[in-house]
Amino acid sequence: MTGRTGGEAAAGPYAGFGGELGRTFAGSQGWWPPRPQPAADAPNVVIVLVDDLGFSDLSCYGSEIATPHLDALAADGLQWTNFHVTPMCSPTRAALLTGVNPHRAGAGAVANSDPGFPGYAAELADDVATAAEIFRSAGYATLAAGKWHLTKDADMSDAGPKASWPLQRGFDRYYGFLDAFTNLHQPHRLVEDNHTVRVDRYPDGYFLTDDLTDRSLDMVAQVKASNPSTPFLLYLAHGAVHAPLHAKPADLARHRGRYDGGWDRVREARHRRQLELGILPPGTQLPARNSEEGDDVPAWSDLDERDQRLFARYMEVYAAMVDNVDQNVGRLRAGLAELGVLDDTIFVFLSDNGASREGESEGTSAYLRTLVSTNAHDLEDPDADLARIDLLGGPQTMVHYPRGWAMASNTPFRLYKVNTHAGGHSVPFLVSWPRGLPAGERRGQWAYVTDVLPTLLELTGVERPAERAGVTLQPLTGSSLRGALADPDAPHPHTEQYFEMIGHRGYYRDGWEAVTRHRPLTAFGDHEWELYHLADDPTEVRDLAAEEPDRVRDLAAAWEAAALENQVFPLDEGSRLRYVTRPPYEEPLKEPVRLLRRTHTLERYRSQLLIQWRSFRVDVELDFHTGDRGMLVAHGDQGGGYALYVDEGDDLVFVHNGYGTMRELRGGPVPDGTDRIVLDVTAPGQWQWDVRLTVGDESRGSLAGLAMLGAMAPFCGIDVGIDRRSPVSWAIYERHGPFPFTGELIAVTYTPGETAPDAGDRFVEMLREIGARYE
Repeated sequence: MTGRTGGEAAAGPYAGFGGELGRTFAGSQGWWPPRPQPAADAPNVVIVLVDDLGFSDLSCYGSEIATPHLDALAADGLQWTNFHVTPMCSPTRAALLTGVNPHRAGAGAVANSDPGFPGYAAELADDVATAAEIFRSAGYATLAAGKWHLTKDADMSDAGPKASWPLQRGFDRYYGFLDAFTNLHQPHRLVEDNHTVRVDRYPDGYFLTDDLTDRSLDMVAQVKASNPSTPFLLYLAHGAVHAPLHAKPADLARHRGRYDGGWDRVREARHRRQLELGILPPGTQLPARNSEEGDDVPAWSDLDERDQRLFARYMEVYAAMVDNVDQNVGRLRAGLAELGVLDDTIFVFLSDNGASREGESEGTSAYLRTLVSTNAHDLEDPDADLARIDLLGGPQTMVHYPRGWAMASNTPFRLYKVNTHAGGHSVPFLVSWPRGLPAGERRGQWAYVTDVLPTLLELTGVERPAERAGVTLQPLTGSSLRGALADPDAPHPHTEQYFEMIGHRGYYRDGWEAVTRHRPLTAFGDHEWELYHLADDPTEVRDLAAEEPDRVRDLAAAWEAAALENQVFPLDEGSRLRYVTRPPYEEPLKEPVRLLRRTHTLERYRSQLLIQWRSFRVDVELDFHTGDRGMLVAHGDQGGGYALYVDEGDDLVFVHNGYGTMRELRGGPVPDGTDRIVLDVTAPGQWQWDVRLTVGDESRGSLAGLAMLGAMAPFCGIDVGIDRRSPVSWAIYERHGPFPFTGELIAVTYTPGETAPDAGDRFVEMLREIGARYE
């Protein structure tokens, strides 16, 4: 066989071998299959995505919040003044990473419900490729840190399936959280690569935004040290500035007292600076305060002194978060410079949507409580919020500001995150590449989030493959911004774009936009459309629908065609049916579970389904001896939860955290030799729980009228024999930390019971009938 190539020996184990084969190494010619090889001068790519940051929140966009590092990024690159995303987090992430419209990519809404329709699958489709998959195929190292939020709730546990986790969608490394948000002081669950990070207690002074920056730089440093010729793609998606709002004490102190004048004054000052800076065209009008029912904002001067004091403090926390994000962008760029790669890095910064109105009219110190109040049952407690004013921003509170501050953050635009009006989707966008792009310039071309990936592909020379895992890819729906990057007057070919979010609709075409603000449980129709000529009226002040009915009809028809093409239907009519209709693959997650002590924290959603809207029973198996102390079981965190523990004097104690309001049931001493303790929780309705404690066969007391935790609470999963990370009870945490049980704890069994009489899943058919009226 001397001198024969593998190709000539077409069959057998040498098929496909391209060298020459002899009987010895010396008499043979080796051959190495080609590897993906990026160009020698291929730039690195960094995408920093911030959550819920409003258009005007950076000082280079008119803010009073000093953001010198982001200002420097703008000065070193290009600042966009007319950039748009979707009005919600998961859809923007999908569009950013794939270059495909969000519903086509499978993520038309947040990844917390899967109603069974392809446009709302709560995960990326098989026929779209992420930036990570594309760049990895071209020889890039692909790194991700921070918020993911493109995985179904039911798939986030260690059992998976993990097909929609970051590593399975093209990233080599990942460190962050899969959920929509987390506690920045004490994250509820961190994931590294494909496994949960085991943390019992975070170190004093820990802050997630800082940690994500450190981990990002560590990953980049490892890549460049291992092979300096390997370019990298880094996707850093901060949890900030999404609620719950958290800040470090030093950052908070810098903003104390700054917002005592209120949102009207801040909004007017930002608008004035935007005009002075040239961010807005001369003469751009500041709209009146948002006045639409349910979205309305009162004049600051109409608030009483107590509300002004509390609401100003909420905004101080938010400003401190923005400040910290800026510091971390500075640290990231400094770290890249130290590694010698900053000049060869395309650096992109943007927000995923406009500022959030989820704090509603009064803000909150208990964000998880407010999510329930918004969606189901009013539990708001302004007195409790005021009592916690000196704790705001720290680990004991879950803050969100009132929507008046969201209005100010979105200056000069109307409405908020979720809305298809400009306030929902107009965001800061900065891009820098010292080696390849102009510096210190602005761009005003209308651009959209799906344009980012095509732009990066063209700038780097990376080719998008035709297939992913044997599946033909959808075409990109965005267009490269390369022409606009080079020339401020160059036309950008992305001249039309649909918008949709929970029934709100919008369509942009050549400087005109038709938009609706859909009220839940009202009929969809052409009567909802407003019309604005953005070239003359970028802040959507003058509705021209009545004057130009033909243009409205054309844009409405264009929206309809785009909706059909992009899997937008069915529309959410506001019945909330999508949130109570759960897919059949979740049924096993409602089955009883026996948790051995060695089991690390049970994932949030699996834990939640054991207790959501229902009665349940907790059986504790142990071999108790006098003097044993510590947690038997804990479920939740400072945002809401419950725990059962043994205190001094062998006292059994049940503690309930009702969104920051603490209640306690003391069950008396646990006898030596006790082998069973039972917590029975019943759900009589009206979003309440009643509890009863039993030690052995002896009843030890009951407690009625507790707040039933729901929506996203408890946000931390079930712990056995310890209360990890953010504690259910801060008082216990201060005394004992995570308080691991000192005795022999064998297992804890959860047995779900009957759902409450007013549980949402009992009313699926009724909700379907209600929603059908608005078909």
